[in-house]
Amino acid sequence: MSNTEHIVARGHLFELVELPQPDGRTFELARRAPGVRVIIPDRDAGRLLLTKEYRRELSGYDYRLPGGKVFDSLQEYEAFLSSGKDIEVPASTKAIAESAEEAGIDVEGVKLFKISRLGATVQWDLFVFEATGWTKRQGGQALEAGEVVDEVAWVDYDNVKAKILKGEMQEERIALILLQWLEAIGSHK
Repeated sequence: MSNTEHIVARGHLFELVELPQPDGRTFELARRAPGVRVIIPDRDAGRLLLTKEYRRELSGYDYRLPGGKVFDSLQEYEAFLSSGKDIEVPASTKAIAESAEEAGIDVEGVKLFKISRLGATVQWDLFVFEATGWTKRQGGQALEAGEVVDEVAWVDYDNVKAKILKGEMQEERIALILLQWLEAIGSHK
């Protein structure tokens, strides 16, 4: 955040920011606290864990990676930013928590695979982690109020690719990262 920015409007999760440009024009952007997604592989079996989740913005179901918000409000995010601490720490903690909540999986550790940056005019980063170890959680999912995850499925790598290419994974920036992950591990062999 720059000292010259002007907050035009602020909600619970988003804020609208204006930044003066050297030529006198104003650059406008929307900012949201970051989110996380978790790739949970079963490499021995050549498959990934996907959730089938109801999404209001789609008025229907979508296959997803488990994930959620790193901070529950813009105020929490801004307070964290002013601390000067590394954002990867709370992001990895949230990735582990979301795996338990949405997928019923206790993740033992995560490593950052990639950060998806939405763009210059909308700042909403998604931290994509890979689970480095996991076990099935006693008691299963612990969904938050309002979350509707009807299915937690282990899907083989080829069928994950097919779901992406058929549009059954509609969070497209995560679908692209998932294709990159599959390519990096050599799932095409």
